[in-house]
Amino acid sequence: MTVYNTDFTFVKRAIDSVLKQSFQNFKLIIVDDGSDVDPERKLLRYIEPFKHKIDYLQHANCGQSQSINRGILESESEFITILDSDDEYEPNHLQACLNEMQHADLIASTTKTIVDIDDDYYVPDKYNNAFVVHVDECILLATLFGKREVFAAIKFADTYGADAHFYEHAAEQFKVKKVDLRTYIYYRNNPNSICAKKKNENFVFVA
Repeated sequence: MTVYNTDFTFVKRAIDSVLKQSFQNFKLIIVDDGSDVDPERKLLRYIEPFKHKIDYLQHANCGQSQSINRGILESESEFITILDSDDEYEPNHLQACLNEMQHADLIASTTKTIVDIDDDYYVPDKYNNAFVVHVDECILLATLFGKREVFAAIKFADTYGADAHFYEHAAEQFKVKKVDLRTYIYYRNNPNSICAKKKNENFVFVA
């Protein structure tokens, strides 16, 4: 999980959802991408009791993709996944993803998407930001779950749609699969999200 000036309330919610997983054999790596809005160090104080489950890394701001790449390098597990710091998991998310691994090297899943208005179900298309697609049709970064060798072979690029590009490159070398789990809770009603900001930059049509 990468964080960059994310409201602590959201970060805590995300962390708590990992700690409450039915599958408990995990290590959560938090990569702080140069945040400068937590002078009280609430995050560090909160995770202190969970050092056996959580590692915290910090570096100068370099963007989400590079921060994820660093977290992957620091990991040692057989399987790797991602969590956006303003989203959360259902309690069975990790186990549900693991159950799919007998059929794939990498999966992406649909989400339980939280919106205020129906328009929030649509995000800018990676090929043309002036058009939008429904989130169910997208490859979403934080729903990626796969074997270590996939993440070792492919890096996330510094570009909008890095998740889809990663998935497409993985499909050239590995067995990939889109699954309908809806165990990842995706908050599309956050006006400060990357998708929301990208969407507001463009005049958008529903494709």
